[in-house]
Amino acid sequence: MRHWIRLLTVTIMAIGLAACQSDYRFGPRHSTDAVEGFWLDPHGIQSSFTDGTFQTRTTDTNTLLATGKYTMINPSLVQIDVRSLLRNTNSRVNCSLVSPTQLNCTSSDGNQFTLLRRLG
Repeated sequence: MRHWIRLLTVTIMAIGLAACQSDYRFGPRHSTDAVEGFWLDPHGIQSSFTDGTFQTRTTDTNTLLATGKYTMINPSLVQIDVRSLLRNTNSRVNCSLVSPTQLNCTSSDGNQFTLLRRLG
């Protein structure tokens, strides 16, 4: 009987310890809530950030221009992997969340641009 009690105690402790461990194999995870929603660039192009998915569309005809995925590197830096449907190219864009309504971005080829949150 004592053997079963010891085995049960060790099992419960192991499960408890496993539940407390973090999985660092994939790096730290940061909430994407800070960038979720719609953003506009000065040329009237709308970008949407939804649950790790990125899309860019024209505001006049709603034509899809680019798709991709985004990852929060830290609470103020978002990395976007973009697939341009017009140019048939892939690129990476890093954006700094400088305020709740402004993203300052730099593409892998050095182009810089700003996105402003669309409110309402």
